[in-house]
Amino acid sequence: MKETEILERYLRGERDFRGLDLTAANLIGAKLIAANLSGSNLKEASLARAYLERCFMLEANLNGAFLYGTNLNYAKLRDSCLIEADLTKADLSGAQLHKANLMGAKLSGAVMSWVTLYRANFPGVNLCGANLNGINLRSANLEKANLNWANLTGARLSGANLRGAQLNGVKLEKAFLNGLTLEAIDFSSLELSEIKLSGAKMAGANLQGTNLKDSQMRFIRLDEANLQQANLQGSNIRGGQFIKANLMKADLEECDLINADLSNTNLNLANLRGADLTGANLRGAYLWGANLDGANLENADLRDASFRHATLNGAMLQDAILTGAIMPDGRIR
Repeated sequence: MKETEILERYLRGERDFRGLDLTAANLIGAKLIAANLSGSNLKEASLARAYLERCFMLEANLNGAFLYGTNLNYAKLRDSCLIEADLTKADLSGAQLHKANLMGAKLSGAVMSWVTLYRANFPGVNLCGANLNGINLRSANLEKANLNWANLTGARLSGANLRGAQLNGVKLEKAFLNGLTLEAIDFSSLELSEIKLSGAKMAGANLQGTNLKDSQMRFIRLDEANLQQANLQGSNIRGGQFIKANLMKADLEECDLINADLSNTNLNLANLRGADLTGANLRGAYLWGANLDGANLENADLRDASFRHATLNGAMLQDAILTGAIMPDGRIR
């Protein structure tokens, strides 16, 4: 079909253009708002600055298409192919790209607020500095993606593949990263307050000086991780695993650490005031100068732990195991 024909039909009120062959069509600046182009072939089509908001483009072929500055607000692009498409400065706000293939696509400067990219495939994509506020990237393939300085506030990333992704300066407040494998990731000094990391595997991660206040981190694995001077105040870390982690000077005030494994962990000078450590494993932990005022250590395993110069005013130690523990005054139990 020729470009002029589809535009004329649209002006006559038609909106159903499913299954058309528009390979390499020139539709620059075209207005096709709310049109149905599902299943159409738009391979290498020129759609720069076109108005395609609220369009239905399910299973469309847009491989290599030129979509510079195109308006795709709330467009439905589920299962579409956008391999090596140029979406530079395109407006994708609210677009639905479930299972879309964006391998090699250009997204520099694209507006992607509240976009749904569930199970989308775009390894190595460059999203440096992009505004991805509230984006849905659940189970998406972002392997080796450039997410440096991107705004992922409130983003849903549970189940996503972030292996080898660049995450320097990324904003992840209130984001969902439950169950992700982020071992040895560098999140030092980032703002990660209210983040969801339950079940995440982050052994060896660098979280030095990171703000994780009020986060949900149940059953997280942070073995040998660096959390020195991290702010974990008020976080839910129930069942977390911190074996041999560095939590020196970390702020764990009012944290839920019930049944957490903190064996052989460095908690020197840490703030554990009011923390709930019921049933926690602190065997062999170092708590020199730590503040445990009002902490709940009932049924905790404190064997061989060092509490030298720690404060335990009002701490609950009922049924705690203290065999071999060094108490604040240097006395061994």
